[in-house]
Amino acid sequence: MTIRRIQNIYVVAGDMDRMAGFYQQALGAGLKFRDGGNWTQLSIGGGNFALASAVEAGAGDKGATVTFEADDPDAVAADVERLGGRILGRRDMGSHGSIVTCADPEGNVFQLFAKG
Repeated sequence: MTIRRIQNIYVVAGDMDRMAGFYQQALGAGLKFRDGGNWTQLSIGGGNFALASAVEAGAGDKGATVTFEADDPDAVAADVERLGGRILGRRDMGSHGSIVTCADPEGNVFQLFAKG
């Protein structure tokens, strides 16, 4: 099992246009990608930061979620459960990859991403 990098950190946005404008103007974030009201991918200081709709996130409606890119998310997910965490859901996004949503033993949500 290998975690390659932090792939993304995102927050849930109820009003995607307003939130995208806020982060672009307040922090100087550059727009990398936009999928309507579902997802906005931004670049800040060479890192990735994103806005997700509640439906797209599937992980809650407040706070930040860290997404780790993993070579084998299923192996990492097995370790998560073995060590007291929980698997909250799995999502296949076709050519965009797959996501396993997890919670650590204290309930903090994070995700494991594998490229498609």
